[in-house]
Amino acid sequence: MIQNLKELRFSADVVLRVLADQLMVAGSFAAAMVVHLLLAYNGVGANPSLLGQYAQIYAQNIWILMLVSFAVFAANGFYTRGRAYRGRYKMLVVTQAVALAYLVYGFTVFMIPAVTNPPSLVVFLGFLFTLALTLGSRAWVHYWSIIELERKAKAEAKTSPIPNLHSNDRTILVIGGAGYIGSGLLPRLLERGYKVRLLDLLMFGKEPIAHVLHHPNLEIIQADFRQVDKVVEAMRGVDTVVHLGGLVGDPACALDENLTTEINLVATRTIAEIAKGMHVKRFIFASTCSVYGASDMVLNERSSLNPVSLYARSKIASEQVLHKLQSDDFSVVILRFGTIYGLSGRTRFDLVVNLLTAKAIVDKKITVFGGDQWRPFVHVDDASLAVMLAVEAPKERVHNETFNVGGNDGNMTLGMVGELVKKLVPDAELIDSGRDGDRRNYRVDFSKIRNMLGFVPQWTVEKGIQQVIDALRSGKVRDYRASMYSNVKYLTEDTASETVKQYYLGWEKDLIERAHMQNTTEEKAPFTTPRA
Repeated sequence: MIQNLKELRFSADVVLRVLADQLMVAGSFAAAMVVHLLLAYNGVGANPSLLGQYAQIYAQNIWILMLVSFAVFAANGFYTRGRAYRGRYKMLVVTQAVALAYLVYGFTVFMIPAVTNPPSLVVFLGFLFTLALTLGSRAWVHYWSIIELERKAKAEAKTSPIPNLHSNDRTILVIGGAGYIGSGLLPRLLERGYKVRLLDLLMFGKEPIAHVLHHPNLEIIQADFRQVDKVVEAMRGVDTVVHLGGLVGDPACALDENLTTEINLVATRTIAEIAKGMHVKRFIFASTCSVYGASDMVLNERSSLNPVSLYARSKIASEQVLHKLQSDDFSVVILRFGTIYGLSGRTRFDLVVNLLTAKAIVDKKITVFGGDQWRPFVHVDDASLAVMLAVEAPKERVHNETFNVGGNDGNMTLGMVGELVKKLVPDAELIDSGRDGDRRNYRVDFSKIRNMLGFVPQWTVEKGIQQVIDALRSGKVRDYRASMYSNVKYLTEDTASETVKQYYLGWEKDLIERAHMQNTTEEKAPFTTPRA
């Protein structure tokens, strides 16, 4: 509550909301006095002295009630859009705030002898009237905004021109493009002559995209992709959407199941529905090879899924939602990335190759957990290359297709990665600490993306390790432990948590819970994906 008061800034919008609430409080208390006055008359004619007494009580009490209600409402985030106030418990927060305001008001007037206490029924009726008005006004604003956004989206869909898919002057929307993959994708798109619109909250600032920040073909919309109006704005004149946004990685997603569901699934469905409604032709979605979970077989795009984490289940559920939206005019392209490594504009050190390398350089220890577990590794530059190929490929090659992103040579055990790091940092100690509870173990076949899109990785794991070593030794990366390099560390900071947390749960929770029960063969029947 104190934090909400500190963040209060009196903009024109805030002043209007404060005035509206105060008018509702004053009106409710006046209505309660009138009701009690009518009851006091009890069928007897009007009594001027009684009317004057009620007016005096109202005048003495209303300023106290208004001051108290303003303070309580502000402390509960009414005017700073606090986390709880923005979430699905908003109406409960409003109810609690109104109740607390009247309790504090009642105690205050009781402690001031000069103020005549109003009848108890007046206080109770005032509470009920205020609660009804505050809840009703907020419900009306909420539903009216939804109606307006839907109307604008439909109007935009009718009037927006559909650009030529094969023209490099078209606009591409990249959601989450200031992140690990996106900061490498943006320069590729700009170099190819595309107009790029970036929709990103820029939680890590503009430094990850500093090298293209002032490019004339780059338009930046700094906003949360859960804001429907901002998504609609960003989608105008776009024919290709690349959705890279979301909570990434098992540890980060495990911090808060509700938040992961909202960001990774609910927002994805909303974005895709808007894209389809506004005649976007191609929707490229960043998924993960983690959906395969644990298997002793070499897996391709038609293999059964066996997720062992919330992150993987959220991606499977998102894929299923997107499959249902696909149509002849709306091509969905799923890219299942392997475990990424290497440097980008927003490098991460919560991924195994980068982390083991950093520990070898700084701590002189290479601690490997589950050294016999297989992972498919792909460099972040190669990941952005795969997205570029998906953007530029002819429709018949990518229409409603799923691709594993990586190279067959990138399938390695964690023990092999540790040995490679040891080879390049010989003075570090290699330690095998056994299993750590992570049950993932999978090798992936990448033949499809090679055969259909001509994707050939340009990096090897060894070259990527050397790249990280050079960055650490040169001082380009000063402290790999800093929260900016770790999704899970950053999300545990108070400022980051307050920035991203809102909760919505319903249909999406059930879908995520069922994700691990789905068989890929059933879900992919329309895809006609060839086996390698």
